[in-house]
Amino acid sequence: MVEWDVSEMVRCCQQACVIMAAAELELFDRMNGPPFTAKEAARALGADLRATAALLDALAAIEVIRKVGERYRIPAAVKAALTAQGTRSVLAMTQHQATCLRRWSHLAEVVKTGRPAPREAGIRGAKADYAAFIEAMDNIGRSTAPKLVAELQPLKFRHLLDVGGASGTYTIAFLRANRQARATIFDLPQVLPQAKERLSEAGMSRRVELVAGDFYVDRLPQGADLVWLSAIVHQNSRQQNRVLFENIFRALVSGGQVLIRDFLMDSSRTVSVAGALFAINMLVATPKGGTFTVNELRDDLAAAGFTRFGVLKQDGTMQSVVAAKKP
Repeated sequence: MVEWDVSEMVRCCQQACVIMAAAELELFDRMNGPPFTAKEAARALGADLRATAALLDALAAIEVIRKVGERYRIPAAVKAALTAQGTRSVLAMTQHQATCLRRWSHLAEVVKTGRPAPREAGIRGAKADYAAFIEAMDNIGRSTAPKLVAELQPLKFRHLLDVGGASGTYTIAFLRANRQARATIFDLPQVLPQAKERLSEAGMSRRVELVAGDFYVDRLPQGADLVWLSAIVHQNSRQQNRVLFENIFRALVSGGQVLIRDFLMDSSRTVSVAGALFAINMLVATPKGGTFTVNELRDDLAAAGFTRFGVLKQDGTMQSVVAAKKP
């Protein structure tokens, strides 16, 4: 690797920081109207004028917004992506990435100590950061969930248990693929209001039961013939996953199946790049989380009593899926 390649790599975070700062300031929503000046933006944001002008000029330089004379304008495509009600909004995910960045900035310290980074709230506060995290899962899942569920068909089930189902994005996709089924979403009580809202919007409130609880502590609701565990195992150690798999095993009826969506690593843990970098994300964010190999998940599911393990999809992303059955 030549020197200029390294220089480019270590500077690549700068443009991202500019966009994430604007997202945390809610600039795109607050200035979602006619062209505006830096002074008008600073007033709307309650921010310093010099700093606001520098941020706006940087956004214009990287062509996120437009500048003509002394006025700035947010293009329609950016409004669609970076406003709360945008038609393709990824605002929450962008705000969540700012939370991740604060943790990543402590990486050297984390490597020295082995402890996750301190939790530092953004300017909108810890509660807003958490809400953005939950909504960010929907930002991504809105487009990926229907496609992935379609790839998993044919899939017959009567009762889906979505463990850690967040805002219900995957539950909705599964129930749309199986019109006769019902579902239970099990997640923390502070998460379920978002699920309730999205299920209502999707017209599925009557088909889904919302159960509050903590799967580290509480027994899961019983009687499902399909359990969906999406983007959960990476936040745990292998031992924590074994305990969770035992909880899922008890919740399933005989012959029931668990599907696990997450990264699947090769034995070297260097493929895929996305999975290796996500392991760092878990290093800075969790006490024991990481990404796991196919063999590790197979062994941990077997330890909980599962059989007929199989890889349904492996593509180097978190859209990989493994399956196992309860005898």
